[in-house]
Amino acid sequence: MNEMVQPITLYVDADACPVKPEIYRVAGRHGVKVFVVSNAFLQVPQDPLIERVVVGSGFDAADDWIAERARRGAIVITADIPLASRCVKAGADVIGPTGKPFTEASVGMALASRNLMEDLRAMGEVTGGPKPFSQKDRSTFLSALDVAINRLKRAGFGSGAP
Repeated sequence: MNEMVQPITLYVDADACPVKPEIYRVAGRHGVKVFVVSNAFLQVPQDPLIERVVVGSGFDAADDWIAERARRGAIVITADIPLASRCVKAGADVIGPTGKPFTEASVGMALASRNLMEDLRAMGEVTGGPKPFSQKDRSTFLSALDVAINRLKRAGFGSGAP
């Protein structure tokens, strides 16, 4: 059997991601490669499994970079619903920072809700933003990421570490 096992890869929409330390910890435990994608320079740990990707400042440049690489065996971490939709369609597992997975079934509803909220905000009907990020969100996220990596390993994907 000379077939190479396709590695699990994590793509982080990093500009406003509140769970980067958790991602590094889980990825390190599983030996999974992480691409930290942002429009601006971000500090990342010195680790061969963690790679910083600074894209241009163009609108959606980070989203486009991630979406072009999304595939089965990839896990995308984002709160950006249009990006989540693109990645789910490409076969990637997509998890929001609160641990909520985006699926084929949920992403359409999430897009519709997002558009409705955008319209209500534009009309001045809704002025608040999302609720503050909590410790419960953090632990739900850790669990969801662990589950996604283990599910991909069972499906035959491997860690990125040699």
